[in-house]
Amino acid sequence: MYKIVEKKALNPSMTKMLVEAPHIAKKARPGQFIIFRVDEFGERVPLTIADTDAQKGTVTIIYQKVGASTMLLDTLNEGDHILDFVGPLGVPTELDGYKKVAVIGGGAGCAIAYPQAKALFKAGTNVDVIAGFRNTDLIILEEEMKAVSSALYLMTDDGSNGNKGFVTTALEANIKNGADYDLVIAIGPVPMMKAVCQLTKQYGIKTIVSMNPIMIDGTGMCGGCRLTVGGKTKFACVDGPDFDGHEVDFDELMKRNVMYRNMEQQARGKNCRLVRTAEVN
Repeated sequence: MYKIVEKKALNPSMTKMLVEAPHIAKKARPGQFIIFRVDEFGERVPLTIADTDAQKGTVTIIYQKVGASTMLLDTLNEGDHILDFVGPLGVPTELDGYKKVAVIGGGAGCAIAYPQAKALFKAGTNVDVIAGFRNTDLIILEEEMKAVSSALYLMTDDGSNGNKGFVTTALEANIKNGADYDLVIAIGPVPMMKAVCQLTKQYGIKTIVSMNPIMIDGTGMCGGCRLTVGGKTKFACVDGPDFDGHEVDFDELMKRNVMYRNMEQQARGKNCRLVRTAEVN
């Protein structure tokens, strides 16, 4: 059992939790993830590790309330316990040897981009963070990202924060203005990562993306998280989650990610009814 020591709403759809997991906190590196299960009836859900505190023995996760399991997780509060919290899983991001890096996060992907930027900035790398959101109300981790970057560019689809455009808008402007990036890290919705990779390929800039396909066991046994990279089948849980973005078959990945959408919607509706019943009782 893993105790929740802190819970904070970041915006109407996203929540940050600090979970007591000392063994994971000591070993985790940027890019790795955990798999949680709320209770014995729950499904296994992967979440990237957003931060750790080895001294306090805590692991930070940030999740979006989009499915039955994350909605169920959000019913727990400080002092409650999560049944399973397994990790660290996956291969850590390779961050050594870069001079100037653009770390790009889209929406919930900023929770994954943040630890990458933090590690790079701590190592003395010149880091530009570009974060994109639909509108100002959904912006998360602004102060945290600002603290671990040489420059922070916040973009909104509707321009409600004064900077209208996508993350690619800011990235291309920086490149054209002379930003000599030797690496771009892009994490967020698959269409966003695809667009970033199409842009960086034009300029010959190495680009790493973090993949989030359907995952079950997290150990490479089920094959649910398979994707095609460079014409070969890879598994995000054990070969990734980071891959060369210029070699990922994004179109195939997008098709696979929507295979279970109807079932997910049914499960979410069922969970909503359970939560409402519990609140009434």
